[in-house]
Amino acid sequence: MRIFLTGANGFIGARLVSELIGAGHRVLGLTRSDAGAEKLRAAGAEEHRGDLGALRTLRQGAEKCDGVIHTAFDHDFTRYAVNCAQDERAIAALGEVLRGSDRPFVITSTTLFGEAVPGRRADEDVFNPEHPNPRALSEIAAMTMIERGMSVSLLRLSQIHDTCRQGLVSFLIRLAQQKGCSAYIEGMPRRWSAAHVSDTTRLYRLALEKGAVGARYHATSEEGVCVRAIAEAIGKRLNLPVMALPRSEAIAHFGWLYGFVSKDMLASSDKTRQRLAWSPDGPGLLDDISRLATGPA
Repeated sequence: MRIFLTGANGFIGARLVSELIGAGHRVLGLTRSDAGAEKLRAAGAEEHRGDLGALRTLRQGAEKCDGVIHTAFDHDFTRYAVNCAQDERAIAALGEVLRGSDRPFVITSTTLFGEAVPGRRADEDVFNPEHPNPRALSEIAAMTMIERGMSVSLLRLSQIHDTCRQGLVSFLIRLAQQKGCSAYIEGMPRRWSAAHVSDTTRLYRLALEKGAVGARYHATSEEGVCVRAIAEAIGKRLNLPVMALPRSEAIAHFGWLYGFVSKDMLASSDKTRQRLAWSPDGPGLLDDISRLATGPA
């Protein structure tokens, strides 16, 4: 198949290009720049110029292809609600092109929306449209398409990592460098689910090739890694002290990250493994933190 891939030069997307081409697919990758276009060509893909805000160019890319994988997202968390609304519009624009066909459309979401109640372990068969996280808009847009009979599936991300990036943990690493310590919240034994990027890209391909209409798949190999253990691993790798902060100090210390650090973000992938014969085998999150490729990021 010829696949239109948004986020084709991103952390996951760049690796997904190789995964798809290695499986015999052709990739048309969305890119904003000459440098991005050059990277895509070097990887054996074609480039399509545009960005998430240029809805017309998104539609044009989808029109040329047999399927779409949407991985792009603006991770500026200081504008998170705005970026979530932009994602909703991009999904709707791509869906307009695919309506009335059986072309597969794999949409990226997060495991948060599989929580029947915030903090409960996420399940693939659960969607909570009332979840307070504004990225629920993406899944709501996807559900509208599924109700119309479109060939849409969702891939929900945990903390996706290798030795260069680790999802939200990358922001904790930068914060530790800025503050001179690696911290966690005292008395809050929170846990986050995680998966290695190589396992995640393989799961995207399986969802494209074998995914069921309306299915949700969880990129989760570890159901819950303790946030304290994450903080300790960061401190050890960066040679920084590890501090347990009371909640009154943690809010100021973590800033926008507090909304995540103070939550359990657990997820199961039992159904994903069964339904797509997915067997993650990449390194764990703490192992990757201990082997950060460049030391302090």
